[in-house]
Amino acid sequence: MIYAELFAGFLKVGFFSFGGAYSAIPLIRDVVLSYGWLTDEALGTMIAISESTPGPIMVNLATYVGSSQAGLVGAALATLAVVLPSFFVILLAMNLLGSLIRYRGVQAVLQGIKPCMIGIILATGVYMTLRSCLTLSQTNAVDFRALLITALLLTGSCIYRRIRKKKLSPISLIVVSALLGMLFA
Repeated sequence: MIYAELFAGFLKVGFFSFGGAYSAIPLIRDVVLSYGWLTDEALGTMIAISESTPGPIMVNLATYVGSSQAGLVGAALATLAVVLPSFFVILLAMNLLGSLIRYRGVQAVLQGIKPCMIGIILATGVYMTLRSCLTLSQTNAVDFRALLITALLLTGSCIYRRIRKKKLSPISLIVVSALLGMLFA
């Protein structure tokens, strides 16, 4: 039964996640929490780990959840389920999109999806930032270390961009945030 649930749950994620992994995080969260595979806190930790390990976040999350719930077979099924829809969509798109892209209706649909994906990604970023800065327990206290690290990262990134006239690389942000985490732990 767990194999069918893993396959169905991550197939749903694969089918309905448009705009990349960050826009899929709310859907992954809903699926994982509805089946009770991870707690919200554990999912947040896994998202952070999945972001810092090589490979797509959705694949890393699916593999981890599948492995934690049903071992190697569960990991393989969840991973296959999450990538299968994209595989077929890309095959279909390669065959159809070349001829359809010239139609204004298709271009309008693609232009309409863009702001939606930006909004979902922004909402996910805000949610994850607030989630890491607030300790959601009986006290609903603010985690001042996480808030300080977030503020330092944002400030440092803005200063770097203003001085160097380019963005700070994601690798540098990961290293700096890890160092700040160790410093303030």
